Amino acid sequence: MSDNPVFEKIKQEVDDNPVVLFMKGTPVFPQCGFSSVCVQVLSNLGIPFKGIDVLEDMDIREGVKAYSNWPTIPQLYVKGEFVGGCDIVREMYESGELIEYFNTNGFDVKLANPE
Repeated sequence: MSDNPVFEKIKQEVDDNPVVLFMKGTPVFPQCGFSSVCVQVLSNLGIPFKGIDVLEDMDIREGVKAYSNWPTIPQLYVKGEFVGGCDIVREMYESGELIEYFNTNGFDVKLANPE
């Protein structure tokens, strides 16, 4: 992976930030419904995260798909680990598994199961 400068840039972001969301648009102004759902979930849990707008950089937009071997955006990374896209994040949130995941990874999320 180190031979690919785009992969290095993605890896640097994932390594430097505890929670990274590769998304379309910004956390304040998501440009797709799927990205918006992920922003809402993270915001509801009170998780600070870095949003990276893949619409600003086509190399990152395509590169992150190859980096994770996941074909869609958004993509959530926590402490260097790829968690998933919108459907996975939403399902984990609805089941309470996402709260557990964040707590296991050193975040203090106290929100009760949203159901």
